[in-house]
Amino acid sequence: MSPPAAEMARGRPRLAERYRAFLPITDATPLLSLGEGFTPLVRLGRIGGDLGLAHLSAKVEGQNPTGSFKDRGMVVAVSKALEAGARALICASTGNTSASAAAYGAAAGLEVVVVLPRGQIAAGKLLQAQVTGARVVAVEGNFDQALRIVRELAESTSHPITLVNSVNPFRLDGQKTAAFEICDDLGRAPDVLAIPVGNAGNISAYWAGFRDYRAAGLSAGLPRMFGFQAAGAAPIVLGHRVEAPETIASAIRIGDPASWTKAAAARDESGGLIEAVTDDEILAAWRDLARLEGIFCEPSSAASLAGIRRLAAEGRVDRDATIVCVLTGSGLKDPKTAQENVSGLLVADPTAAAVTEILGW
Repeated sequence: MSPPAAEMARGRPRLAERYRAFLPITDATPLLSLGEGFTPLVRLGRIGGDLGLAHLSAKVEGQNPTGSFKDRGMVVAVSKALEAGARALICASTGNTSASAAAYGAAAGLEVVVVLPRGQIAAGKLLQAQVTGARVVAVEGNFDQALRIVRELAESTSHPITLVNSVNPFRLDGQKTAAFEICDDLGRAPDVLAIPVGNAGNISAYWAGFRDYRAAGLSAGLPRMFGFQAAGAAPIVLGHRVEAPETIASAIRIGDPASWTKAAAARDESGGLIEAVTDDEILAAWRDLARLEGIFCEPSSAASLAGIRRLAAEGRVDRDATIVCVLTGSGLKDPKTAQENVSGLLVADPTAAAVTEILGW
C-alpha cells in the first residue's frame, strides 16, 4: 500500500526537528540541514562471533553528509550562529571538523576560516574544506596550537565570527543525538558504548544523550562508557599533556583535549574506562571491519573496536553484553592510509583465460 500523500509530502524529519525537545532550538533558530543523522546501527556478526561477543554492533557515523559524526553538532552550532547574527565561522581541525564547518557554512552563506596543522591532515578531509570554499590556513605546529590560535581570534576580533570547535556547547548538544538514535534502534541503552577519544567532546556528548533519554523515560539503563585513545596520543590515559602526539589515527592525534574534564567525568560517572590502543591494533581492527563486515571507516574510528577486541581477549567484558562501537568517520576521509595498507592490483591480459590464470582458478 502506498503511503498517504500528506505523509509523502512531510518526508523524513530533520535531525533538529526529530530531537527538538533535547536541543537548544527555538522558534527564532534557523533550521539548517544537509540530511545529517539517521545513521545505521549495524550488527558485527562475523567479528562478534570471532571475539565470542553475542551482541556487538557498530554505529556507522561515516554515513553523515560530510562523512563524519561532526555534522550532528555542526548543524546545531551553525544554526545557532545564524540566530546570533554571525557572519563567519572559524575552527581548528584535524580534518573532520573543517570539512563539516565548511559544508554547513556554505549552506548557510557564511565565511569559513579553518586553521590546521600543516602536513598532518588527511587528503580527503582537506579537499572537502577547500572545495566548499573555506579559507584554509596551515600553521607550523600541531592541532593543540591551532586550537589556541582560533580561540584567541574568536575572543579578540571585532569580526562577527563564531568558533565551532567542540568547545562550543551547541556542538555537543547536536552530537548527543547519536545516543538517542542508538536507544531508538535497540529499544534501550546498550550495556557498553565504545568510542574513539581525541579532543574528547564526543564521549561526553554521548553520555549526556544517554542520561537525557533515560531522564525523559525514553530508554532504560545507562551504558558504561569505554573510550580509547591512540597510544601515541593518549594524554587522558597518561594523565598529562602530550607535547608531540603521533599516531596513524590522525583524527585523534591530539595531545591536550579541550573536553578532557568532561570525558573523565563521563568515564567515572558511568563506571567506564579510557585506555590506549596501539596503531597496530587500530589497523588490524580497521582491516577486519572492511574485510569481514564490509564497513570502510577511517583508521581513527577503528580505535573503538580495537579496544573492545583487547578487552574481550583479556576477559574484561561480558560476552553477553550489548556493545556498540562508534565508527566516527568514513574510510574515504583518509585514502593515503588505505592505499598504503591494501594489496596491489592484479594485472592480466584482456582475456578470460588470463584472468582465470592470475586468479588461480
